[in-house]
Amino acid sequence: MSLRIRNLDKHFGNGKHALRNINLEIGQGEMVALIGASGSGKSTLLRHIAGLMPSDAGGDSCIEVNGHCVQLGGQIQRDVRRTRAGVGFVFQQFNLVDRLPVLVNVLVGRLHQMPWWRAVTRIFTVRERALALEALDRVGIADCHAQRASTLSGGQQQRAAIARTLVQGARVVLADEPIASLDPESSRNVMEILSRICREDGCTVVVSLHQVDMARRFCNRTVALHQGRVVFDGPSAQLTTALLRDLYGMQADEILNGSESVHTGVTRLPTAPASTWVQPIPQAA
Repeated sequence: MSLRIRNLDKHFGNGKHALRNINLEIGQGEMVALIGASGSGKSTLLRHIAGLMPSDAGGDSCIEVNGHCVQLGGQIQRDVRRTRAGVGFVFQQFNLVDRLPVLVNVLVGRLHQMPWWRAVTRIFTVRERALALEALDRVGIADCHAQRASTLSGGQQQRAAIARTLVQGARVVLADEPIASLDPESSRNVMEILSRICREDGCTVVVSLHQVDMARRFCNRTVALHQGRVVFDGPSAQLTTALLRDLYGMQADEILNGSESVHTGVTRLPTAPASTWVQPIPQAA
């Protein structure tokens, strides 16, 4: 099992209950979509998996990645940096250094394997540079390796961020709304790259999305969050418009916005049976 989450709860200081009793298991080589409206807990969940944020203290929560404990009972483990070395995080805003060449931005993924003095002076070996060029070639922008990151388009910058995870050697890739700020063609390209990495390298990919059509097209499995709860965990093909409206009510429009089923007239799939729901949403009075 690549990823295991047990009894995860998270309250913020303002009293918001951001995550509510999350229990998930994701196998090696799965590509899983994480969907939900804004504020549903998608980004918070990904940050917990990466060990960037502790869960509520005092409980029996546990998060394991690649067989290593990331946090237990609200305490991030002391050796979490070693575990994070195998977890690549792709952010919506790319997290590249604009003034540095693309190749150097990609080589940042190797810093955890370098002595500090080489990391500070940005001295990379021939092999490291070759790995970075190979990664850039895999995502289709090898010819941009010498350009400053700021000169790339949004889609190219996101490809560079994915190449950084390849150079890192990540076995788990967490992508937090990686296509939210991209045009439709760039969005498809980025999702195709993530899908290919999952398939060819056997990596586990968890990608949070607003667009349900992208989840159905590229991910066999989808986990849907609503108000911090898992309300659906099953085959993406069963996420029909009718089911989403049952799960989310008026918020379903946010998830369906941009969906091919809405804007291109694609025939909707039959409504999924209620047995695929994980937890029903209480109906408003």
